[in-house]
Amino acid sequence: METKKVIGKRRFSLTVTTLTFAFLYLPIVALVILSFNNARQGVAWTGFTLKWYSELFRQADIWKAFANTVIIALTSSLVATVIGTFAAVSLYWYKSRMKGYLGVLVYTPLIIPDILMGVSMLIFFVALGIPLGLFTIFIAHVTFCVSYVTVTVMTRLEDFDYSMVEAARDLGAKSHQVFRKVIVPMIMPGIMAGFLLSLTLSIDDFVITFFVAGPGSTTLPLKIYSMIKFGVSPVINSLSTLLLVGTLFISLFGSKFRKLIF
Repeated sequence: METKKVIGKRRFSLTVTTLTFAFLYLPIVALVILSFNNARQGVAWTGFTLKWYSELFRQADIWKAFANTVIIALTSSLVATVIGTFAAVSLYWYKSRMKGYLGVLVYTPLIIPDILMGVSMLIFFVALGIPLGLFTIFIAHVTFCVSYVTVTVMTRLEDFDYSMVEAARDLGAKSHQVFRKVIVPMIMPGIMAGFLLSLTLSIDDFVITFFVAGPGSTTLPLKIYSMIKFGVSPVINSLSTLLLVGTLFISLFGSKFRKLIF
């Protein structure tokens, strides 16, 4: 009887897991298949074609938006990683009366709605007379990415062996040498995780970018949104497929060389 119950629970768990993965990944599979469909609209299969990929590479405005997205994502993630790393180390090790308040400021961007943050950033830039464009998008992305980097690095610091720092100081290392040659290498996995998380969030962000973007500063999410307002074009399916392939390639590449890096 007990064996039958165990088998029944396993089958139920397997069924639920299978249905969950099917719900998550079948739309992605359908999108990839439809990117090769000859039909301009609808889901009826009318033949295999690569013309939508050819048309995609002829649309300069899409690639301009893609270039804006990459530039913003890389620069904002790098700056946010540097600021967030220093913030995490400071909050974790240094004692101050302001530490609690600073911790609240770090966690605030993680919990407030994106639309609220987007509106507040828009009001801030308008009040200062800063013209909306790539620079305002960069500032906005750095603002919310810093919090994610700080939290990620602080999680890594929880397992930090402080005796390594004491040993380095006993051997005559100065503060900047300890930070550069001991602390940074030991928390590098957390730093890289924070950078990659920031990169992903920046590339994927739509709501905040929608409020702080100006003329000529359209990013890829904004461009895709403007295209789907008139119906889902097969070009969008082709673009999404290429982004999916690129993401999988980067993930496999990073997984393969992770041990070599760390």
